[in-house]
Amino acid sequence: MIVSSDWFREWFNSPYYHKLYFERDEKEAEAFINCLLDYLKPSPNSLMLDVACGRGRHSRMLAAKGFDVTGFDLSPENIKFAKKIENDHLHFYEHDMRLPFWINYFDCAFNLFTSLGYFRTERENYNAVRTVCQSLKKEGYFVVDYLNSRCAEDNLVHKATKEIDGVHYYITKWFDETHFYKKIIIEDDQLPEPIEFVEKISKFSMGDFTEMFAYNGMQLQQVFGDYELSAYDPKKSPRMLMIAKKVHS
Repeated sequence: MIVSSDWFREWFNSPYYHKLYFERDEKEAEAFINCLLDYLKPSPNSLMLDVACGRGRHSRMLAAKGFDVTGFDLSPENIKFAKKIENDHLHFYEHDMRLPFWINYFDCAFNLFTSLGYFRTERENYNAVRTVCQSLKKEGYFVVDYLNSRCAEDNLVHKATKEIDGVHYYITKWFDETHFYKKIIIEDDQLPEPIEFVEKISKFSMGDFTEMFAYNGMQLQQVFGDYELSAYDPKKSPRMLMIAKKVHS
């Protein structure tokens, strides 16, 4: 199957994307943010960056803790939605993570829910990591939440169906040597015909991330295996939750 090189532009801009992934786990998301903050212990005046912020769910939770938070996302519909909750310490911008953002500005940056690795070329993915690393002050932290490829392969459910608010989602998953794929067919009585999206995510290893971090003056500090910050097990952990520190400007 040929997957569009910019599939994410349309899919992440779709209301169905948010219904499928995000609308029913607010408590789990807030518990995850609390765990991260307990570990990082940022100062009260820390400047936070939420990379690929979607509609601003995690940004809003961070801002509720009193931090000054900036979120950016490629999707104009996401940012249009997020701007409804802007305030004096919560800001949103439409921006492509492959392009530079503010330099040496933030104390912490977060990239959550496997929001890297979907670009066509290795250079584009490296540019996305570079953007975030450059945005951090020295000693700043970069939190990356990515799938654990080995566990994902071993536990892949090839076919699944979901019904959410009367909308049917038919999901097929597979992988090759370098990528994971997910085809989602959506049937909604409000649509003239079913619509289809195909996700394509790079199989980045911890070694890949360590290399990208080092190239951009970052050093991997800790890796957790799930959203409760359990110890990382290369075979069993569903996530690679990596925390890197900027050691060189």
